[in-house]
Amino acid sequence: MTLTPLALPTTADPTAWLAFLDARGRRSLDEAERLTSALRALSDGDTAALEAWNELGIVLANASAVGSLVSQVHPDAGVREDAEKIETEVHAFRTRLMLDTEVYARLASLEGADLDAALPTGAGRVLADALRGFRRSGVDRDDATRETLRALSERENDLSQAFSRNIRDGATSTRVPATALAGLPADYVEAHPAAEDGTVEITTGYPDTHPFMAFSTDRDARRAVMTTFLNLAWPANDQVLADLLAVREEMARTLGYSGWPDFDAEVKMIGSGDAIASFVEKVATDAVDSAERDAALLTERARIDHPDLERLDVADARHYSETVRRERFQVDAQQTRTYFDFTRVRQGLLDVTGRLFGITYTPVPDAVSWHDEVTVYDVSLDETGETLGRIHLDLHPRAGKYNHAAQFDLVPGVLDRQLPEGVLVCNFGRGLMEHSEVVTLFHEFGHLLHHTLAGRHPWVRFSGVATEWDFVEAPSQMLEEWAWDHGVLATFATDADGEAIPAELVERMREAEEFGKGIYARTQMYYAAISYYLHEQRPDDLTARVAELSEQYAVSRRLPDTHFHCGFGHLGGYTSGYYTYMWSLVIAKDLFSAFDPADLFAPDVARRYRDTVLAAGGSDDAAVLVERFLGRPYDNAAFTAWLES
Repeated sequence: MTLTPLALPTTADPTAWLAFLDARGRRSLDEAERLTSALRALSDGDTAALEAWNELGIVLANASAVGSLVSQVHPDAGVREDAEKIETEVHAFRTRLMLDTEVYARLASLEGADLDAALPTGAGRVLADALRGFRRSGVDRDDATRETLRALSERENDLSQAFSRNIRDGATSTRVPATALAGLPADYVEAHPAAEDGTVEITTGYPDTHPFMAFSTDRDARRAVMTTFLNLAWPANDQVLADLLAVREEMARTLGYSGWPDFDAEVKMIGSGDAIASFVEKVATDAVDSAERDAALLTERARIDHPDLERLDVADARHYSETVRRERFQVDAQQTRTYFDFTRVRQGLLDVTGRLFGITYTPVPDAVSWHDEVTVYDVSLDETGETLGRIHLDLHPRAGKYNHAAQFDLVPGVLDRQLPEGVLVCNFGRGLMEHSEVVTLFHEFGHLLHHTLAGRHPWVRFSGVATEWDFVEAPSQMLEEWAWDHGVLATFATDADGEAIPAELVERMREAEEFGKGIYARTQMYYAAISYYLHEQRPDDLTARVAELSEQYAVSRRLPDTHFHCGFGHLGGYTSGYYTYMWSLVIAKDLFSAFDPADLFAPDVARRYRDTVLAAGGSDDAAVLVERFLGRPYDNAAFTAWLES
């Protein structure tokens, strides 16, 4: 069966996009209402109920995906606002659905039946997941409790949207003396012309802030820029987050859980809130020696410039990390970035992953999109020529756009029904890239591959990145390894004269990166502690508690009068589970141990990984998928060796 990609509006006119949102979003909700009524009318024990449940999942996923994406990327504020309304409408529908006792009864009547004999493989897993979701929503509670939970769920969604919106729309800037650009690359200086008053504008966008913090030698200007960056969405999000934490807590306790972290962790690999706290503490403790050793070296170097310095703060840390890498490891980011032209990196990423996983990306130059800088590719499987899906790369910053890096769904893939379509939304500059940005691009592309390769299941519940939430980062973190291999980088990392990046430079880059891994681990645990303890404790003064956690976990001192939690977007989607990045890294290191470092393009292991882990989507528990690939249960040996080396 030949499937076609989703037809997007052929014009940038907001009116056309509003009509598209109505057709794809609200009409899908109308269809969902019809399907729900039909499901209720079925007899107990009729397996058609599970098939109807799958149909419901498809139309709701379609509506949710388009609302979520368009609300974050469309250039027109009115279109973004309408897409956000659709997100709210979909969420409200899902909430009502998961509290619908009749729908629950039709599905619950199938418990114990041999579903896999009559329906596509995985039916039993789909049913178990659905029933667990109903019970976690409170469908089996009394009428008053269900109404309370419905109202709380809708309030939680409203607050989550407001939290993200304030971050997206709160982008601002700092004006600093033009002399503060001393030390910055020539193309950066050229892109920041001085105003009549002799100042330049540094925005909170990553392409502006990150190079400035690394290269500017003006300490006061660095502190001003970082203070602005760390106050993104403050004060607006301070109260929004407090309200969001309270609503989540009330939801969890109404359902009988000790608090939100326990509720949230129940459906993850980690299992419980207490286990999150233990994991954070263990990784933080294991990283102490490495972090202290690295921090001492950074402080020693900083004291050459500032003899009275007691401890590095976050406005100094990136600058002196870059300085030490340049002086101690002979890695100058301004030199390395000359090998990473954006256009070549983008094509190199496609070439590398295509070769690795046996897929071909075919450009679709006439594809319509929401912005003319979006590039579109159809993805096909080399062995069969089968079209797997379509990807959209929206990689540069602009006003009103999501200002971090993430993969969004546009269409969930369903076998013989619809092709998966995914979107990479990032904020890279249009010229030369820092190597850290190349690593980020590989990481996020890992999510896009996961979504595309896992888009051929009959059950939409298994489609795409549908594993436990604390596994979803593992495939992306593993793909980062290819951005550190000279043999891989040499295929696309060339300077203006066409000379490939030297092997010895890549080796020094790796040594420099290894230098900071203890600090990295402690920083990640600081973020994870914020995510967990704000939900677990719901402190009255969020800023004060975050400051305490900084002292407990972070290596560099926080800046006074900053409010990092207000711009910490992961508190919206990841809630209490930011620990998942490090949890996934443990698994990613073990997954990578199956590959031959001397030949990262070896096809056998790569294709086996593609088919057993990525293409499987959510069709089995993550631990089972990993064991199937490795031939054994995963362990932390590779991670521990990396951390201690």
